[in-house]
Amino acid sequence: MAFQVTKIYKERFPALRFIGKRYTNDDREDGGFGAQWNEWWNTDIFTKLQNGASAKPYDDSTIGLMTMRGDMTGFTYWIGMFYPAETGAPEGFDYLDLPESDIGVGWVCGNEESGEIYGGPPHEAVCKGLNDEKIGDFRNDIAGEGSDTYCFFERYNCPRFTQKDADGNVTLDYGNYIK
Repeated sequence: MAFQVTKIYKERFPALRFIGKRYTNDDREDGGFGAQWNEWWNTDIFTKLQNGASAKPYDDSTIGLMTMRGDMTGFTYWIGMFYPAETGAPEGFDYLDLPESDIGVGWVCGNEESGEIYGGPPHEAVCKGLNDEKIGDFRNDIAGEGSDTYCFFERYNCPRFTQKDADGNVTLDYGNYIK
C-alpha cells in the first residue's frame, strides 16, 4: 500500500517554545535525518531534554520541525519537543519561539520501514488536502527567522505512530503553521 492521507483538520496552538537541536542540509545522511533520530533514541537525548527543561512538554509527541524561506533557501530541520512559551532550555539545546497560531494538520498512514510516509510526497499531499479543504493559507512570518519563513513539522504521536495497525502501518502527523 502506498501512503494515504487519512485525516485533514485545523487545531489551535498557543505560543510555544520548541526546544531541541538544529540541523541543516549539511547534516543529512542518505538524504535525510534518520541518523540524527537514531542518535536521539540510542543515547536518550529526549530523556535529557525532558529532565533538563524547566517545564513539562506541551504534549508527549516528539517533533521534527522544519523552517524554510519562501525562496526555498535557509532550510533547517530540528529534532525536539514543543514546550510552553518561556520554558528554560537545558544546556546543549537550542530553542525557537513560535507564536500562537492555527495549525493545518494531516495524518499520513503508511509503512514506516519503507520510508514512504516521510519527505516531500506525503507533505505535499497534506498541503494539497489543506488547500482543497480551504483550511487556511500558510504563514510565512514564523520562527523569528525573518520575514518570508515557513514552519512545518512531523509529529510522532503516541499511539498513532508507535502502534502499528492490522496492516503494519503507522500514522505520522504533518502540521503547517497557517493563518
